[in-house]
Amino acid sequence: MQQRQRLGVVTGGSLLEGLTVRLDAGTSVEDVRVGKFVVVKGQRLTFFSMVTDVRLGMATPKVMLDPPPADEFFASVLTGTTTYGELRLDLRLMLPHDGSAELLPVKTVPHHFAPLFEASDDDFRQVFGQEEGSRFMIGTPLDMNVPVCIDLNRLVERSNGVFGKSGTGKSFLTRLLVCGVILSDVASNLIFDMHNEYGWSARSEGARFVKGLRQLFGSKVLIYTLAGSDGEPIRANERTSDGTIVIGYDQIEPEDVLLLSEELNLNPTAAETAELLVDSFGQHWLARLWSMDSEDLRAFADEKSASIASLNALKRKTLQLKRLGFVREQADISAVDHLINALMAGRHVVLSFGRYDDPLAYMLVANILTRRIHQRWREQTERYLLNKNEADRPRPLMITIEEAHKFLNPRLARQTIFGTIAREMRKYSVTLLVVDQRPSSIDSEVLSQLGTRITALLSDEQDIDAVFTGVGGSARLRTVLANLDTRQQALVLGHAVPMPVVVQTRPYDETFYCFIEQRIRRASDMETAQKEADELFPD
Repeated sequence: MQQRQRLGVVTGGSLLEGLTVRLDAGTSVEDVRVGKFVVVKGQRLTFFSMVTDVRLGMATPKVMLDPPPADEFFASVLTGTTTYGELRLDLRLMLPHDGSAELLPVKTVPHHFAPLFEASDDDFRQVFGQEEGSRFMIGTPLDMNVPVCIDLNRLVERSNGVFGKSGTGKSFLTRLLVCGVILSDVASNLIFDMHNEYGWSARSEGARFVKGLRQLFGSKVLIYTLAGSDGEPIRANERTSDGTIVIGYDQIEPEDVLLLSEELNLNPTAAETAELLVDSFGQHWLARLWSMDSEDLRAFADEKSASIASLNALKRKTLQLKRLGFVREQADISAVDHLINALMAGRHVVLSFGRYDDPLAYMLVANILTRRIHQRWREQTERYLLNKNEADRPRPLMITIEEAHKFLNPRLARQTIFGTIAREMRKYSVTLLVVDQRPSSIDSEVLSQLGTRITALLSDEQDIDAVFTGVGGSARLRTVLANLDTRQQALVLGHAVPMPVVVQTRPYDETFYCFIEQRIRRASDMETAQKEADELFPD
């Protein structure tokens, strides 16, 4: 076992407020950073902890009334006796000294003057495990080169969030998580790729291009695009798509129109007006609305005691949907069925929005497809619960959505399919990976249901508060989050990790590409060996 470096001793604190530690004279306060993972050695227990604050202490306030000269000699004489460094620790896990390897939740505190040590590589492996099976390295500690792993099986059990300001690396973090899920084969992935960053190569903030999921995983990842208007040129990367999505008028429901109320500038009465049309015309309500002239609209308003102004406004504003190239009067849904069947069979799908980079197209398609997918998974789950046949067990599915607040804001969260999925969690084996730079705009009930949160730097106080919705001991973690660097650092906490940890995120580069190739090759070799063994020794 590695020798730990002693940092200081416990001088006070409580289970609720955390511990106070006085640094040893030989330990520079500048060597200890907020977010550092440390270990307190008690008499019967080892406490795994995180540094949440660093401050300067003094034996007597008199020394500050008449500060000594700014001289290294005076500083060295006073350091460790009259002046010293102090840490605040957040206790997270404890391990008994009786030889048990089971990590326990913290229910007590160590004794006075218990020594504090730097965490060793062995400590990290004991808490976060090694990269194997469903454990995937998300990064390394800030001051060490040892893997910090998340449990992907636990990750896909619940909906999760990736948050951070623009430019902090949210897309790279999302790519890492999706790559881990694909490698470990714990779930299928559906990614609504609004900015064309996931399927094929994309440009990073520098001049470097990074590989997309299709380039890394080949045919395990399918690329779907949206149909364009007749005669509209197709982008080069769309020629290699595995399917083209078309939405029919009869597939658009009032829920979809309500979701677009801000983009379409709809009146508050639009929902009631749309429901009147559905009651009269069923799934063809939108096509009938668009086909009505002024006389037809007036006659319908008189018959249903509806507002003619609301009908005219709904028609005029929803006609923007008709101008989208992929919205057609008649739609062949075979591509949608093929997409869903691929997900159920264990493949992964990136829906690239190509030329449609506006929120209107993104929100409409994401809501319609997710509603249809959720219905299929719900039917599959109900069939499995009825028959108890393992062949009917639905494969876990993780749906990735960017700009998540557009679907999950407090006004819409209870009415959209995404809000339903976030609340039901693993009931039907469908979960969300929400990616957003403004978590404060997401409904608080949805935030409280997120199992794991991976958060890069946030500066807005409301966003920081939102990230910690439903998290115990969040007051001490706020300081940790506020002190992250602007890029490639994140606070990971929740269901998929044993305790909160600050990581230097794993680089998405050639080394990572080689790692994926090796894992894929190893899995292929094992599959080939298994087939050969089955042929030699059939049942």
